[in-house]
Amino acid sequence: MATGGKTTLLFHPSTAKISARIQPVVLFNICDCYVRRPDQAERVIGTLLGSVSADGIVEISNSYAVPHNESADQVALDIDYHHTMFASHQKVNPKEVIVGWYSTGSGVSGGSTLIHEFYSRELSNPIHLTVDTGFTNGDASIKGYVSHILSLGDRQLAAQFQEIPLDLRMAEAERVGFDILKKTMVDKLPNDLEKMEATLERVYALVDDVYQYVDGVVEGRLIPDNNIGRFISDTLSSLPKLSSAAFEKVFSDRIQDNYALVYLSSLSRAQLGIAEKLNTVAQVL
Repeated sequence: MATGGKTTLLFHPSTAKISARIQPVVLFNICDCYVRRPDQAERVIGTLLGSVSADGIVEISNSYAVPHNESADQVALDIDYHHTMFASHQKVNPKEVIVGWYSTGSGVSGGSTLIHEFYSRELSNPIHLTVDTGFTNGDASIKGYVSHILSLGDRQLAAQFQEIPLDLRMAEAERVGFDILKKTMVDKLPNDLEKMEATLERVYALVDDVYQYVDGVVEGRLIPDNNIGRFISDTLSSLPKLSSAAFEKVFSDRIQDNYALVYLSSLSRAQLGIAEKLNTVAQVL
């Protein structure tokens, strides 16, 4: 924009606040595609599917990888494959639309702008999701970005990526699987008791955090937050009122039910194995 003979550098941020929620299946799918990538590929690129609510929250519920060739100064996507896969997904779930794209790596790279420009033609304001499968900082960091345009007068100079809030909501079983996935080496998968122990330790840590917060507010060391207070109140009011003896009985009964299911599943697996071997012997004879 020219004012008084001077040219001003303009930055056009998005007028709406954008945030995203990610389903765990998307992360597992991205990691699986990364493990199965071609030997010469350094990263995996793909399309994100989901929905967008009226308040600007993007729900990322599915994804698929898109073959690509990448060099130092250019990136070539298989656009036909991308459109074919999206048409196939639309037949299964027509409510899922393209909401952005993902790449594996520790952050935004030089070729990200070119790929983002392609997805910007597919939809307005796409999300760029990065998943650090290389554990650069010792963790599988997950970040989301949107792109804003820097312009000089009437000419667009470059695109700037701005990080947005991400909300990763998991059930406890999914959380255990994701924690195992983040580890670079695992001796063995945890059994049911080990998973229950890890879950109880996590619950104990969360309860301890709540105790420390409440004590800090009561003693005047922390500034009270009404939202946190309402959340704690709603959580406590939703718990059933059980005595210690009743809770111990319910817990013990649930443990016995789990043991019964494990025993029945093992018995069924053994019977199927025996039946398969008998069938094989009968065919040979």
